[in-house]
Amino acid sequence: MNDSAKEIIKNKLMALEKSKFRSGFHLKEKDINYIDKRGFIKIKEHAYDFIRKNIASANPLNDGAQTPMRNHPVFIAQHATATCCRGCIEKWHHIKKGKELNENEINYIVCLIMEWIKNEYKKKV
Repeated sequence: MNDSAKEIIKNKLMALEKSKFRSGFHLKEKDINYIDKRGFIKIKEHAYDFIRKNIASANPLNDGAQTPMRNHPVFIAQHATATCCRGCIEKWHHIKKGKELNENEINYIVCLIMEWIKNEYKKKV
């Protein structure tokens, strides 16, 4: 990730932190243990997989209700970063609904998710 992308991610995370709803999500001990067991590389693979399967299509199945609110660090991060559904992505990240996400958009979303997870992880260990 280049410096410009890092700055964009940092600024977006700061904006999300100002939202009472978004800032209420945090990793729990079981999430930290899961990360410790699997590692960040595997978590990032999961993030790409979840985004491609559940979010990236132009009209995702059950959009608005497809991302669980627990049971995986990526799911928690998706809600914290407003990447849980296409409506939140449009509102917070200005990526229009009704069109398939391109690779740059998928990479942005995954980088945002992973940065949030890493920040949360640092607070817990």
